[in-house]
Amino acid sequence: MTQYFELFQLPPAFDIDNETIEQTYRRLAASFHPDKFAAASSFEQKQAVMMAATLNDAYRTLISPIDRAAYLLKSQGIDADAPEHTGFAPEFLMQQMEWREALEDGRSAGNEAALLKLDKEIAAEQQNLFADLGRAFASQQAEEAGQLVRQGRFLNKLRQEIKAALP
Repeated sequence: MTQYFELFQLPPAFDIDNETIEQTYRRLAASFHPDKFAAASSFEQKQAVMMAATLNDAYRTLISPIDRAAYLLKSQGIDADAPEHTGFAPEFLMQQMEWREALEDGRSAGNEAALLKLDKEIAAEQQNLFADLGRAFASQQAEEAGQLVRQGRFLNKLRQEIKAALP
């Protein structure tokens, strides 16, 4: 399951510098680009297309902290996104409700400043969550990491909704 990390020649870890991922992706994408195989056999062309697709999937997974964390958990046999994992701590549920209200208020009033302020608040919360994920992986707390992944999915979705509500 750590094939994406192997492909990028990275250790299977949560704390990986995005710049390293970007640089490795650019290098690999250049060497496996299907255009480089235009004169190759049809088999080699198909292999290049499949490799490029795998490389793109790996990049999308590794560059996103939440997707990277979920991928790491899956390699440990834990599906953080499984439907049976729907519970959140009461504090997080209350915070969700407050954020949802703020989003709806900002959206209905067309208040760009309020929406931008909410986005900034949630972005800061994401940074805290990423730090918590790093600590959870460092201390091998897979269940806690799974809960944080689910919270992170909510934060990602909320930020997408905010961006969609902005003029």
